[in-house]
Amino acid sequence: MFLVTPSAALAFATITVIFLRKKKKKSKTRRRWWSRQIFHRRSQYGNRLLRDMTAEPCEDIIRNFTRMTTQDFEHVMSLIEPKIRRMDTNMREAITVKERLTLCLRFLATGDSYTSLQYLFKISKSAISRIIPEVCDALIESFQEYVKVPSTTEEWLQISAEFERKWQIPHIIGAIDGKHVVLQAPINSGTEHYNYKHFFSIVLFALVDADYNFIYADVGCHGRISDGGVFKNTTLYKKLEGRELKIPQPEVLQIPYSIEVLYYILGDKAFALNEYTMKPFDGDPEPRSAELVFNYRLSRARRVVENAFGILSSVFRVLRKPILLEPKIATKVTLATIYLHNFLRKRTSRATYTPPGSFDTETQNGAIIDGRWRNDGPTTSLMPTRNIPRRSSRHHTNVRLHIVNHFIWNDPLPWQENY
Repeated sequence: MFLVTPSAALAFATITVIFLRKKKKKSKTRRRWWSRQIFHRRSQYGNRLLRDMTAEPCEDIIRNFTRMTTQDFEHVMSLIEPKIRRMDTNMREAITVKERLTLCLRFLATGDSYTSLQYLFKISKSAISRIIPEVCDALIESFQEYVKVPSTTEEWLQISAEFERKWQIPHIIGAIDGKHVVLQAPINSGTEHYNYKHFFSIVLFALVDADYNFIYADVGCHGRISDGGVFKNTTLYKKLEGRELKIPQPEVLQIPYSIEVLYYILGDKAFALNEYTMKPFDGDPEPRSAELVFNYRLSRARRVVENAFGILSSVFRVLRKPILLEPKIATKVTLATIYLHNFLRKRTSRATYTPPGSFDTETQNGAIIDGRWRNDGPTTSLMPTRNIPRRSSRHHTNVRLHIVNHFIWNDPLPWQENY
């Protein structure tokens, strides 16, 4: 026979009450419905939205809603259908491929919240949270051929020739830049994505050709890293270091020069002057000086990457405000816009995606006419990264001076000393 003291009985009773309370919390309430009644009418109203748009004779409605022509929309749908199609069940009909693609494109075009989209498409937030990353993954996978680093010397030389033809700058094989993609504070992330400007972000790093197309894009570094630091964390930099990209061998700019000049990527002052990147002179050069002329010629060519980012955020407005998603999903969303940009620039949608006046243009005396994307005002999402000056080697400094003299004496622009 065991004797139970009052204190032991009280402890036992307390444990029992706590156990019963936890068990009660874990018990699930009986579901009143499989999904809310408003979403049951998706086939009547959600699909009807798509039918009404395609039935309209005016192509502008579809272009405005999806940011592409009907022809390109159908082509994209055929490419990604095997990756995102779902089967009907006895319980309910699956959300169609057309609905999934339209939903994702509308999200990228507007940046509307999932709550807003669920009432427009009659699809629940939980379903939307699965559909958006799935479709973005499918777009990135299907458009690999549209964003790729050249694999041959001839391809790099074609890019260089295009820079020289359009921007009168030799031996350039791309322009690089990095941008913060602003996020809401990620759950349980601490300070991992908290940058030096005191907001949460991931960094988009890109290499752009002379025709405003992305050659390379990478997303994922936390926002505390500068442009140069982001570059060193990319696979592009690792391949440059490993001599894997078949960059053309150095050549003289013009006969009878004797100095051989490497083929460079254009960077701003945040990057190092080395065998990969060419950068402007630091500080504030004197007016009409050779250094100022050189900086103007470089910034003139680097405008391609600035315009590419500007068009991207102007059309895909999800990039114009903080993205209300976790970093992993925000990365997929950002990369999807990059791949769509190149796809639309190379398809029938090019004329509507970037009509005349979209990019900055020059008058005959070199004056700049702002591209239409600048009328949107500053974005609150794609923000500049940190600028940390970096020391340059003497050899590359001498090569830069050689290019300066080339711009002054052998390949001048009539107006270059005015800017």
